[in-house]
Amino acid sequence: MKIYTIDFETFYSQQYSLSKMTTEEYVRGDEFEVIGVAVQEDDGEPVWCSGTRKEIVGFLKQFDIANNLVLAHNTMFDAAILSWFYNIVPAGWLDTLSMGRALHGSEVGGSLAALTQHYKVGTKGDEVVNALGKRRADFTPEQLHTYGEYCRNDVAITYALYRAMGEFPSAELDLIDLTIKMFAEPVLLLDTDVLEDHKADLLAQKEALLDELDTFEHHGESIRDTLGSNPKLAKLLTSLGVEPPMKISPSTGESTFAFAKTDEGLKALLNHENPLVQAIVAARLGTKSTLAETRVQRFIEIAQRGAMPVPLRYYAAHTGRWGGDDKINLQNLPRSGELKNAIRAPIGYKIIDSDSSQIEARTLAWLAEQDDLTQAFEDGQDVYKIMASAIYNKLEADISKQERFVGKTTILGCGYGMGAKKFQAQLATMGVVMELDEAQRIINVYRKTYPKIVALWTSTDSALKAMQSDKAAKLGRPNALGVEGKQGILLPNGLRLKYPNLRKLIDSETGDSEMVYDVKRGKTSLRTKIYGGKAVENICQALARIIIGEQMLMVARKYRVVMTVHDAIACVVPAKEVDTAREYVEMCMKIRPKWALELPLNCESGYGDSYGEC
Repeated sequence: MKIYTIDFETFYSQQYSLSKMTTEEYVRGDEFEVIGVAVQEDDGEPVWCSGTRKEIVGFLKQFDIANNLVLAHNTMFDAAILSWFYNIVPAGWLDTLSMGRALHGSEVGGSLAALTQHYKVGTKGDEVVNALGKRRADFTPEQLHTYGEYCRNDVAITYALYRAMGEFPSAELDLIDLTIKMFAEPVLLLDTDVLEDHKADLLAQKEALLDELDTFEHHGESIRDTLGSNPKLAKLLTSLGVEPPMKISPSTGESTFAFAKTDEGLKALLNHENPLVQAIVAARLGTKSTLAETRVQRFIEIAQRGAMPVPLRYYAAHTGRWGGDDKINLQNLPRSGELKNAIRAPIGYKIIDSDSSQIEARTLAWLAEQDDLTQAFEDGQDVYKIMASAIYNKLEADISKQERFVGKTTILGCGYGMGAKKFQAQLATMGVVMELDEAQRIINVYRKTYPKIVALWTSTDSALKAMQSDKAAKLGRPNALGVEGKQGILLPNGLRLKYPNLRKLIDSETGDSEMVYDVKRGKTSLRTKIYGGKAVENICQALARIIIGEQMLMVARKYRVVMTVHDAIACVVPAKEVDTAREYVEMCMKIRPKWALELPLNCESGYGDSYGEC
């Protein structure tokens, strides 16, 4: 197939720009205007066109785009324009931004300028800054020509960058294409009635919480006014004898208040012995964090503009997993709720959602060659009861529901070297109160029951030291992984799990040593601790993601994949064949990868008219 490299230049202003708006909102906005577009066929000369919508359509139709591939940098943006604005869809999408993210993580940077500089394939211009606030009609012929040269250069260096990136794994290119299709070729719909009702409920709940606090004052100021300020909230909690929960900020590396909706320290105060503290925290979670309200409003606005694009960031995580994007983060929707109920299949279709069962625990057992646990998964045994039986020294038939829950938490949580304090805290968030000594006893039982998993942590520690010394090492099940010194850990999909600037640090006071590596957040490099158990977690998540990716591609051969959330795949199928389709999807999710034929896989699935019914 031919590759058509494309770059659109569009109107933007101080307020109407991608820095202030989502891609969906921008491209579908009333002010949207294409200034021009450049196209390059394979390695030919880029061609520029600026004109009316009709003129640009005529220009684009000179190329056989529908039967070939389209390449861009940040293709989600250009694909949305090509698909939504011009109704032109290629046979497949390519994206150098996604490729760069998989190859380099945050080491190099994702911009076209940073990547072309890294690969030495050209220099990106800066003429776009002169286009601020200018409509196409505002450009002189000379200015349009200059802008066209800038755009043509972007196209040329994007193609050169694509070639310089070498033999990128073909299956991963297919996953990039699939990810962009979810956004640029949307099929899911949103139910505005459900969304409007949900928004009204959220507002009512928030007001009810605030009304409960209207009778309280703190230093002459209503508590309602105190809730929105982190320093004021901290002082209020301190005055009530509560130590404000703290955390390390991922962006600065400094200690900060743990007052976010997801912070466990804040949520734990919902169970404080003082009812006033409970009410304050409940109100804070309902007022300061307006994520739920903001998100439902964004969904409503998307529904008013058309079908719902699914924005996912390919290779968002260190381990290769997808991440949420475009400010709606579909990766962390509540498990049950009206947002999921509002996401609906087109008329005549159903949504199937299939979740891979215990995939990380299965992968860990397989990788560690913990054959008894792997066989238990293979035989369909209740591994949670097996664990509980070892913990409580009881027959499996005598294990209670809560004891099985502890067994489940142990299997799913203790495979990466978790200590007793963290295990105790994890159980507490799930309503299970346990003494620290008992938590330590359970940890010890787990490690005694599955010694090869413990041995994997130790061998991974050795592999990290080898990587730091730029030496090769063996790791896990033979032929599954390759430790290639500072290049990282070679995964079965041909990509690598990397630990940039991996090094050993020694605490000057205690003399203790630890391994760390750097994670970039913008211009800041954060020092991140790594050790055997944590690296095993990274590896298992990376392997699980590869398996899910292979399964997605299998499902996509027959049905339209519309979303992936962690270890689950959602697709849209004709309603009349939903049962047959469900069997096919489940079959795909049980097929073992060629590189792990001993790894037993399983899944759970459901279907419905809405995503929430699955």
